[in-house]
Formats: sequence, C-alpha cells, structure tokens
Amino acid sequence: MTTIQPKSGILDISPYVGGQSTIDGTAQVIKLASNEGALGPSPKAVEACSLAAKSLHRYPDGACAELRAALAHMYKLDGARIVCGAGSDELLDLLARAYAGPGDEVMFTEHGFLMYPIAAKGVGATPVSVAEKNLTAHVDGLLERATDKTKIVFLANPNNPTGTYLPDTEVRRLRDGLPDGALLVIDAAYAEYVVREDYQSGIQLVEDYDNVVMTRTFSKIHALGGVRLGWAYCPAAIADVLNRLRGPFNVSAPAQAAGLAALADEEFTEQVREHTLAWHDWLKGKLIGLGLEVPSEVGNFVLVRFPSPQAGDTDFSNGGRTAEAADGFLKSRAIIVRRMDSYGLPDCLRITIGTEKEMRAVFNALAEFLG
Repeated sequence: MTTIQPKSGILDISPYVGGQSTIDGTAQVIKLASNEGALGPSPKAVEACSLAAKSLHRYPDGACAELRAALAHMYKLDGARIVCGAGSDELLDLLARAYAGPGDEVMFTEHGFLMYPIAAKGVGATPVSVAEKNLTAHVDGLLERATDKTKIVFLANPNNPTGTYLPDTEVRRLRDGLPDGALLVIDAAYAEYVVREDYQSGIQLVEDYDNVVMTRTFSKIHALGGVRLGWAYCPAAIADVLNRLRGPFNVSAPAQAAGLAALADEEFTEQVREHTLAWHDWLKGKLIGLGLEVPSEVGNFVLVRFPSPQAGDTDFSNGGRTAEAADGFLKSRAIIVRRMDSYGLPDCLRITIGTEKEMRAVFNALAEFLG
C-alpha cells in the first residue's frame, strides 16, 4: 500500500466531462452537444494541419511567434503581450497557478464554465460561486461578495451555457469596483458571435488596466477544438509570468499551422458567423413558437428551458415534457444535445447551432416530442 497522497483538495475536484459523442447501437448521430463549429474548420486549416504532420519529428516554435504576429495584426494588438496555449483552458489554469493559492478565493458566476472551480481547487484556492440575475452575471452581487481574499474573478462574456452577456459599461463597472489585488479574467470564447453595439470582447480593457486579461479560443468560430489552441491578451507583466509557467512547447506545430490558416481564411470565418447567427435566430424563434423558453441571446448555441419535473411525470411516453424526457426522446432520434444538470440548470438543454439539416432535424424532433 502506498502512502503517497495528492495535495489537499485535489480529490474534491469533480473531473470535467465533455459532451456525449455517441449513442450505443446508433451508427450515425447528429452531435449538438459541444458547441463545435457548425461548418467544421476552414479547408485551408485542414490542409495546413496535414502539411505540418509531415514534420512531426520537429519541435514546434515554443514562442508561437508567427501565430502571435498574425493575431496582433488582425486585432491590432501588441504581439509581445499575447500568450498562446493548448486551448484557453490551459491559460485559465496557468492564471490560477500564477495568482491564487491556499487562503485565496477565486470567484465566478453560478452558471459559469465548469473549469473555473476546477482551476481554483487545483491550486488550493477556494472557489466562490456568485448568484446570477436572470441567468446573467450580476455585477452588484459580484462586488458585494469580493473581499481582500479575492485574487481572480473569472467572467465568461458571453457566458456558456446561458448565452447571456454583460455590456462593456457593466464589465468596466465590475473592474472598477474590485479590490486592488484582484485579477479580472474575461473569458471571451464566444466573442465572434456577438454583433451587439454595447459589447466589447475585453481587448480595450486590457489596454486600459494592468489587472485585466482576456482569453480567446480557436475551438468555436474556427472549429479547431481537436488541435487545442487558445490565446490570451495580457498586461506585459502578466504575459511575462505566464511565459515563465507554461510548458516550453505547449502548442503543437499542427495546431499553430491550422490556427494561422484559419485566421487567414477570413471569408470562411465570415461565412460561419453569418450561418450561425441566422440559424441561432431561426431555431430560437421556432422553439419559442413551440411554447418553450429560450433565454439565451448570443453564441453558437441556444439554451432551452423545459417545464420542471413533476412527481411521476419524467417519461415522455407517459406525457412528461421535462428536459430529461426531451433528451431521451432526441437520443431516440439519434440527436445528441447537452443536459445542463452539472451547470445547475436541470430543467434545461443546450443545443449547438449546426447545419441547416441538423437544425431542421432537432426542431422537427422537439415538435414531435411536444406533440
């Protein structure tokens, strides 16, 4: 028997579980569970990734110099303040390692990304979940809960899975009201899907303050979840810290090549954006027409609320109309969506925006389910 034990708190972490991809006994499924890009990656990104695979015996550029230069050019940023990672998840974890620990608190909203409490517990910090208002981050609630122990505030803007967002004025009010020692991390994974005039991704806040970081991902609009690629824009001092902590070759060569090609293929990116926005609104309107509540506003998904479970009314075959029953019915039609129990929303399903064929299929199935 070994006496080796992990650090205190590690075994309290519930491992992150991604969206389901298969259904037993079903060869072909429609997967709408993981907010993956509706049209897949740019063909140019696929080609670039394939070409990079011919040199897998070579280490990648540890500095991601070409990719950072491309990001800096596209968004008009200081490339020296960009840090690339194996998905934005890695960057969130690095920030927790750098700026929080035992005795500190890491704050986030109650329906925020599940990686936030995992990152906090992983470094021995205390995760603090703050109630939302109308499924939206509540700035006054966050400020009331913040103390001198608050070292990081993770704000997903827009938020997954709620599909809501804070306007720039509210994000600035949050930053201005936080304790001096707190770092505001704006997780803008879904920024490309927001076309509202009152929204900002966080870039200007990073420029204006020394305690704000913005993280982004290539997994959503660029559909490169399989290669794991993300980036952060930081104050210079924080970029320096992250570069000291990250692995020397933390972003693979195929990921860098695919990212560069995806950025360059602006026509394809715009096609994906227009498709996603159009079918987001179409599906939301159709589901509301069925009598369902769809509180989400932006993103490449819709959050759908079903009637709360009643005693003896949990099976669709017996007339139940719950999220659990709807999920089961959709699976019987080879459609996989995401249950939201782990996010504290047991009466909701999250449905990724997919192709036209997939959107019509999920709508028709739910219309049949609701009868």
